[in-house]
Amino acid sequence: MKRRVVITGIGLVTPLGSTINEFWKQLTAGQSAVGRIQSFNASRYPVTIAAEVRDWSLADIGENSRQWPRCPRQTMFSLGAGVNAVNDAGILDRIDDPRRFGVYLGCGEPFTDFESFTRSIDQASKTADVDSPLQLFDPDLKQQYTPNMPALQLAARFAAQGPNLNCIAACVSATQAIGKAMRMIRRGETDVMLCGGAHSCVHEFGLTGFSRLSALSKRSDPPEAASRPFDRDRDGFVIGEGAAVLVAEEYEHAKSRGAKIYGEIRGYGSAQDAYRVTDTHPDGRGTIAAMKRALDDSRLAEDSIDYINAHGTGTQLNDKVETAAIKQVFGSCAASIPISSTKSMLGHATTACGAIELAVCLLAMQSEVIPPTINLDHPDPACDLDYVPNAAREHPCTHILSNNIGFGGQNAALVVSKVSECMTAELRRAA
Repeated sequence: MKRRVVITGIGLVTPLGSTINEFWKQLTAGQSAVGRIQSFNASRYPVTIAAEVRDWSLADIGENSRQWPRCPRQTMFSLGAGVNAVNDAGILDRIDDPRRFGVYLGCGEPFTDFESFTRSIDQASKTADVDSPLQLFDPDLKQQYTPNMPALQLAARFAAQGPNLNCIAACVSATQAIGKAMRMIRRGETDVMLCGGAHSCVHEFGLTGFSRLSALSKRSDPPEAASRPFDRDRDGFVIGEGAAVLVAEEYEHAKSRGAKIYGEIRGYGSAQDAYRVTDTHPDGRGTIAAMKRALDDSRLAEDSIDYINAHGTGTQLNDKVETAAIKQVFGSCAASIPISSTKSMLGHATTACGAIELAVCLLAMQSEVIPPTINLDHPDPACDLDYVPNAAREHPCTHILSNNIGFGGQNAALVVSKVSECMTAELRRAA
């Protein structure tokens, strides 16, 4: 019999807040986090807006920021979200064997300010008594900037001696990390996993790279209207940042300690377009396959899904292809399923987006409120599904699908459900 996997803790660091209540209040109010970039001078770049995490520091979780002087933002975000998740779950003193407690994150390549770094090396080399400027390079700095550092830091912080992994798969990284963590628990390899993702592309390289790919919105007046998934006038996505870490736990383990349960991870699917690096396949074949595999894994029919959190970046191609893929998978049910893109408010947090959006799904299920797709003022005729335009909607949800599409042709989907006691008996009969 497959072991069941539930979510018992949620931790967030986002542009719309870093507590569950603050985040959910602003998201369901349709509040945009997009504004002028404040973390560096972006005036010389063609894009000057982003959804930044502001008014947050490690002090919010009781950490001394001086101990993390050169730590990339994604490591700080993952630590903040991880601490919040563990506290929310109340799990730390309920783990009997730390070897069955692991970490699986989706984190991307962090970048430092190389211009300032090189300038400081040059200046120091003029006064320092060294044979080569390379001697001024601190090897610890390189360690801090490896993509798996956030997962290692979480393991050290919570003495998690089980599996420790990081996924780099573009915009589906966090979704794949959560799906793989769920399967590890299902197979009995571990009992508890901290899973999710963190990232920040709000830096010079992020703006330059995505701008050269013509992927970013150049609308900036006002900034909060720039991210407009499924709208006729959309012109690209807005870079975001942040983290979400979830506590995934084997159901009986959670039940035995009386844990609060947000929902159950019922299904996971992934697929590859095998097409182009920067373009999704025009038929959406990878997106279709990932959603179908997630549904098959969940043992749910298409008409069981009550809400879809779409990838919904706001690029011309992505939104059209995702709409067509949803129609292909859900058939006649597609038109009646509420769908929204929370990137319209949060921007695109790249490798972290899937974790933040799964947290949205779990909170929507708990509150029976679906967040809106804001800035959907002129629906694209090619995107003609129910995208919950501009205002949140009360809507009970039992089963929810979260969908993600990434550069390189990566696709992944997750299905989460309200916990049903009868599911254990059903799975036992099926086994």
